[in-house]
Amino acid sequence: MSNMTFNILPVFLWVLLMPIMFLIRFFAKTYTLTPYNGAEAHVWLFKQKPEYLDPLVKYHSCTSGLGKSFVEPRKLDVDEETAEKFYQKLLELEEQTLEKYGDLLD
Repeated sequence: MSNMTFNILPVFLWVLLMPIMFLIRFFAKTYTLTPYNGAEAHVWLFKQKPEYLDPLVKYHSCTSGLGKSFVEPRKLDVDEETAEKFYQKLLELEEQTLEKYGDLLD
């Protein structure tokens, strides 16, 4: 809870809502209550070697009902051909951007 949350709703409503929010966490594991828990997948990905990661998987920050954070991989519904075309287009856009704005980076 922060000063910003108290400006959204009165304090007595937060007192009533917080137990409900904690109960929701038992059923929805991707419902993270704190920024620290929500950033778990980002920190975990940063520590991994890129060559060992599956490019067709999305990594979710999850929290157990008791508050333990973990990362859950979920397979994306994308075929490899479409993913490769998209990646090539991103590389082209990167080259165009570097040509156009390369002098600003120096």
